[in-house]
Amino acid sequence: MQDLSAIRIVLVQTSHPGNIGATARAMKNMGLSNLYLVSPKDFPSGVALGRAASALDVLDNAVVVDTLEAAIADCGLVIGTSARSRGIPWPMVTPEECGEKLVAACRQNSVALVFGREDSGLSNEELRQCHFHVQIPTNPAYSSLNVAAAVMVLCYEIHRAALKAEDARDAATEDDWDQPLSTVADMDGYMAHLEEVLTRIDFLDPKAPRQLMTRLRRLYTRIRPDRMEINILRGMLTAIQTHLDKAGNRADT
Repeated sequence: MQDLSAIRIVLVQTSHPGNIGATARAMKNMGLSNLYLVSPKDFPSGVALGRAASALDVLDNAVVVDTLEAAIADCGLVIGTSARSRGIPWPMVTPEECGEKLVAACRQNSVALVFGREDSGLSNEELRQCHFHVQIPTNPAYSSLNVAAAVMVLCYEIHRAALKAEDARDAATEDDWDQPLSTVADMDGYMAHLEEVLTRIDFLDPKAPRQLMTRLRRLYTRIRPDRMEINILRGMLTAIQTHLDKAGNRADT
């Protein structure tokens, strides 16, 4: 089966170590091994080891970081789990589509599937760092889903997508693109550059930004530009800044 080591499962501020152990077991069941933990409340933990059963290698190799940004900076695709709709709609995928996108994209880039806190999920700011959001359909009368159970559902979809891709190699993939996709860090750099230029030309008012940068980020994450395209866009911004500098110098003389 396809190597899935480029797919990382990211747990954000998990409060119960048992969920970390159960996540490791679910991952190994479905052929995944790359676990990132963002500021876990209790890790390493004997409880996590007990729940992991025969997946201790997943826990031993888990990467612990302080922020979500550190966990996904080098990823070309990030999908965040969300149990509720947000103020600004974001591109959504079904669990099945989630698995298919991650399996296709991991042939060329590191990719991440992000799970939030047990009590509150992912914050709006964290969800804005994701290219897509995924919701697991549940019983409306009891929609609360344990984080480890959610991990199992979506890891199963990843495993199923990998098996499907193995049986149909001619299915559409993203590894035929001529350039690697931009990473989260690439996009962060571009958005900061864009905000600087938009502020300088008085298109963006820092005192009343509304949701301009959030909507622009949604636009670019929906398009998912490659690294060459990001470099072109940043080159255009640099050219604008150079033109403004020259115009300013002429006005001063």
